[in-house]
Amino acid sequence: MRMSNEQNKRRRKAAYIWKPEMIRALREHMDLTQRELADLLEVRQQTISEWETGLHTPHRSTQKTLSMVAERAGFSYNAQKSVPADEDGAQQNGDETAERANADRQTAGDA
Repeated sequence: MRMSNEQNKRRRKAAYIWKPEMIRALREHMDLTQRELADLLEVRQQTISEWETGLHTPHRSTQKTLSMVAERAGFSYNAQKSVPADEDGAQQNGDETAERANADRQTAGDA
């Protein structure tokens, strides 16, 4: 079964989002220091620190690598998939932002 061009584009756009607490949990699960994880991922130790504090987010390619490392380590993670926004601009991944936006629209309509 072949995917349509549009389905293929959506599939390529979908990326796992590694949140700071998940990165730290993976590192701790593997019993690694920030330096050791940095060496494994070929990044600076400071970069790991910035990811874990939420100052920066790993690039898409690094997020894929994090997913592979987690899988090999037997780390069970619940990474959200990013999904293209709908016409209202809310993401369709059931996150709190979309729920709040819908609640705000309903409240505004009631006023």
